[in-house]
Amino acid sequence: MKRILITIIILAMAAIPVFAGDETITIKSNRDAIDLVQTHANYIWTMIAAALVFFMQAGFALVESGFTRAKNTINIMMKNIMDFSMGTIAFWAVGFGLMFGATKTGLFGTSGFFLSDFSPDGDPWILVFWMFQAVFAGTAATIVSGAMAERTKFTGYISYSVFICGLIYPIFGSWAWGGLHNGAGWLEGLGFIDFAGSSVVHSVGGWAALAGAIVIGPRLGKYDSNGKIRPILGHNLSLAALGVFILWFGWFGFNPGSTTTADKSIALIFVNTNLAAAAGAILAMITSWIKFGKPEIGMTLNGALAGLVGITAPCATVSPTSALAIGAVAGILVVFSVLFFDKLMIDDPVGAIAVHGVGGAWGTLAAGIFNMGGFSFKILLVQILGILACFIWTFTTAFILFKVIDKTIGLRVTPEEEAEGLDYTEHMGNAYPDFEVSQYAQK
Repeated sequence: MKRILITIIILAMAAIPVFAGDETITIKSNRDAIDLVQTHANYIWTMIAAALVFFMQAGFALVESGFTRAKNTINIMMKNIMDFSMGTIAFWAVGFGLMFGATKTGLFGTSGFFLSDFSPDGDPWILVFWMFQAVFAGTAATIVSGAMAERTKFTGYISYSVFICGLIYPIFGSWAWGGLHNGAGWLEGLGFIDFAGSSVVHSVGGWAALAGAIVIGPRLGKYDSNGKIRPILGHNLSLAALGVFILWFGWFGFNPGSTTTADKSIALIFVNTNLAAAAGAILAMITSWIKFGKPEIGMTLNGALAGLVGITAPCATVSPTSALAIGAVAGILVVFSVLFFDKLMIDDPVGAIAVHGVGGAWGTLAAGIFNMGGFSFKILLVQILGILACFIWTFTTAFILFKVIDKTIGLRVTPEEEAEGLDYTEHMGNAYPDFEVSQYAQK
């Protein structure tokens, strides 16, 4: 009965013209009707996915705010909104062309700047594709904010956002994903697997965060004269937990949406994404429980995020059982990675380097290890090459960029401004005006 009803609907559609913009499309066959429905479904699904990825910006803002002190909340919210705003314009003007424009070298694109591929008379798919890619670019930029929180000059930081969305992220992206539009990157030509961006988005953000944290240095009071770690607690872990749930939800657009196609393939990606996140949270909790004697909330939250980052590259090419294993390893790795960077006196208030840099590298490697098509040393070597290329390109360029910013407009606020809090010194505001908090208690 269901098939008969579908056939009647298709035949009815075939009998009438369909209006699309200023054009009238006459459906001549059942196949034309099916293709038209599929095309419209692809548009709708991809735009819904883009909206989910955009909502992740709220998640990042809440995680960063919750893991840091109350006196810097406004500054963090400002950085997160400017990450996306400045990054969107930079990606529209330059980044998209570098990432997806035509290329003869496989290194970067040379067309499509200022969204010039769009024509009012042409296929509007370019607008859908651009929007989906723009929210990805914004994600890469936002990752860095957390690692440099509580001591970064606002003008220096927003300058960085322009360059990561306009240059650093798009060029590596063109190596891995350029062929999705008009490009043809050298890494994708070798068979590099990064379906939704463990390296392209997350490791790029994580390694840039590492460069920024090194250049700017640790927060005041984070380490004593002997290098001993002094914990600086976040002011609201409820916000941080809510942020992680929002990010988890948004990832259902991030990974399945990368199909840009409304078909049954998204089912496996949805399941793999959820399983890896759950396994990451559980194993991070267990690891922290063994390590510290109690299940630690911060590590558990970052374990969920590490699982999500880890499954992003192989989400479409591994089995659900493998997704569990990938998330579990990511959850363990994130705990030891946070401790490792802390011992190196690299101060990362939210664990962004461990979650996104290390987690992204693991996910990219896992795509080669657990591939459902069968294990291949050739694929594994290509994955390792991609990981190294991502680190070398991103860390080097970001380090140089942060050094230039530091020597010109300035990257770090003064010790007095840092002690007072960036909400007041950078924005003349107070995120919690109804609560009187001693500045000594905030330090």
